[in-house]
Amino acid sequence: MAQRRMFSKKVTDTDTFLDMPLSTQALYFHLNMHADDDGFIDNTKTIQRMIGSSDDDRKLLVAKQFLLPFENGLVVIKDWRVHNYIQGDRYHKTQYINEKSQLVVEENNMYTKRIQDVSNMDTQVRLGKDRLGKDRKDILSGSEEPDQLPYKEVVDYLNEKTGSKYRSSGTKTKNLIKARFNEGFSLDDFRTVIDVKSKQWLTDQKMKQYLRPETLFGTKFESYLNENQVTSKPAMRNGGYGTR
Repeated sequence: MAQRRMFSKKVTDTDTFLDMPLSTQALYFHLNMHADDDGFIDNTKTIQRMIGSSDDDRKLLVAKQFLLPFENGLVVIKDWRVHNYIQGDRYHKTQYINEKSQLVVEENNMYTKRIQDVSNMDTQVRLGKDRLGKDRKDILSGSEEPDQLPYKEVVDYLNEKTGSKYRSSGTKTKNLIKARFNEGFSLDDFRTVIDVKSKQWLTDQKMKQYLRPETLFGTKFESYLNENQVTSKPAMRNGGYGTR
């Protein structure tokens, strides 16, 4: 394992990083120093005790996505490849092959968790004129992994309905959209949710701020979608269906 580590100010000079407590920042630096040559750490708690850090510091690094956790307790530095480049003759491949196979490297060199295959998804969802195509690379084999979900169509529709300027290339936004498609939702479902919540919130000064991908496409997506089913039913009157 290499004895030297580097840090990119593109990560450590961001407001997100600097707003964290100093104890959390210190833990991040120490974890980077103790990681293997692919950014994996298997003794996080030992390092915490060694520097007097706490579980809250580790949890905050996970919540802010500076660390990506695995079920077996292993963690990987999300921005490892942004920080470090190791020459081939000094590089020692990680022993955590199974965990590494669960990661992909984004174009910006950040790790992100691989989301399950969507090859059986409805053709309408998978095919679009604006394919993002070769935006991810398989870490183990180096092969290209086409990503055919209509991120651009979803975000463009949101921007059109709300007058916002969100980007379809953001990692967090793409992960949210992909997660919903993996659950079986369609492009029309996204449009319906955007329509429903825009109608409710766009003219509400307090709520309009929530017309954003992390709110609309998050865990409440299905409940937002079903609001349309409730509001579209005719009102009951005198034991039967009627109109108000």
